[in-house]
Amino acid sequence: MEPKKKQERAIVHLEKNGQHYYYGNLKAMTDHWSKDAIVVSYTYLKNLNISEEKPYRNDYCIIRRGFIVTSSRHENN
Repeated sequence: MEPKKKQERAIVHLEKNGQHYYYGNLKAMTDHWSKDAIVVSYTYLKNLNISEEKPYRNDYCIIRRGFIVTSSRHENN
């Protein structure tokens, strides 16, 4: 049996009012939160180079992009 390989998946982290929310991509986040709630649009965010080191910040939220490490699945487990 081969050893399990770790995989990285992109994740978007929204911090709003001291709460933390996690999404698979910016579109999923902006589908869940209105422009009025986070005071920024999907169109604007997708053109930024958001990362953990370079988050998007405004008076209403902080948005970071990072990675989550997962292990791969095997059929025989």
